[in-house]
Amino acid sequence: MIIKPKVRGFICTNAHPVGCKTSVAEQIDYVRQQNDLGDGPKNVLVIGSSTGYGLASRITAAFGYGAKTLGVCFEKAPTERKTGTAGWYNTAAFHEFAAEQDLYAETLNGDAFSHELKNQAIEKIKQQMGKVDLVIYSLASPRRTEPNSGVTYKSTLKPVGQAYTTKTYDTDKDKVHDITLEPATDEEIRDTIKVMGGEDWEMWLSALAEADVLAEDVKTTAYTYIGKELTWPIYGQATIGKAKEDLDRAAAAIMGKHPQLRIDAHVSSLKALVTQASSAIPVMPLYISLIYKVMKEEGTHEGCIEQIKGLFNQCLYGDTPTLDEANRYRMDGKETNDATQAKIKALWDEVTQENFHQLSDYAGYHHEFLKLFGFDIKGVDYEADVDPQASW
Repeated sequence: MIIKPKVRGFICTNAHPVGCKTSVAEQIDYVRQQNDLGDGPKNVLVIGSSTGYGLASRITAAFGYGAKTLGVCFEKAPTERKTGTAGWYNTAAFHEFAAEQDLYAETLNGDAFSHELKNQAIEKIKQQMGKVDLVIYSLASPRRTEPNSGVTYKSTLKPVGQAYTTKTYDTDKDKVHDITLEPATDEEIRDTIKVMGGEDWEMWLSALAEADVLAEDVKTTAYTYIGKELTWPIYGQATIGKAKEDLDRAAAAIMGKHPQLRIDAHVSSLKALVTQASSAIPVMPLYISLIYKVMKEEGTHEGCIEQIKGLFNQCLYGDTPTLDEANRYRMDGKETNDATQAKIKALWDEVTQENFHQLSDYAGYHHEFLKLFGFDIKGVDYEADVDPQASW
């Protein structure tokens, strides 16, 4: 079939297999072109491995350090008449490139929150990998079924305490406008922490430790975004912010348990980027369009793969990691420093419907959005008839 993007709201409902493969190849090429990264992981579990920062982590571990990787994701397979999800095609491409380099790569497709999938991962590790020395937690989901109770929780994107009015950009209507977000209820806060907090990360590490598949001195990190003043009302003093605080709690709890393993657990704060998760969050399309403008002009813009290569090289396996007062790894300094934020704030105050496209880099934002799904990628013939089927 000839595949063109079908965009609905903040999501693209189809994906291009050749485009996704090309995007994965570009990230692999970037990692392989780096200087010797030194010592690193040997056996890596990536929970949330098929898109964005999780995919970049898997690529960095495999092609930067030669590690065996086991991925966990939840993706939809293609049919003869319908494309698969972008994560499906990314994973198929990753497997193909890993096989070419004789790198071990296995992926489990299913509900990462479930006991069943955790048990499948443990069996795979026991049978094929040896003990894991790095666990990456990069899940982004709007809902979670807690495996012990069977209760399904849904996350909410709302401020905490009081209503919040701010600017946002409607990508469907090409419109800058004000949006008012009503405050979350106590139940909505609790539910969001259940979905996006650290409970499942903690459960994964406990299950792996109890099954004796973790190496001593194993490292683990969960990804977060902290941001600064402009995004704090939706990220910091908000339901997401409460969930992020719970990640900090979980990191400390993980290190406190299983002392014989000397688990090294940190939350990693990464920069704002166009991802399938961030596209859904009010304020972020406008904010990211502005930071892309500023950071590209400063020469400091980075994508997922650059951020993650830096995280591995500087923090996870570096001698002098950048840590904040909460013991988090910080890879977001090029965005959150005061000088850069002042430039973004000035544009934020000035931006209107009439000047949005002049003041922002929405073209860059939109390109990165389409690229998530394998579209708008240089060198791909989007008029060509392609087979939507791909397997791993």
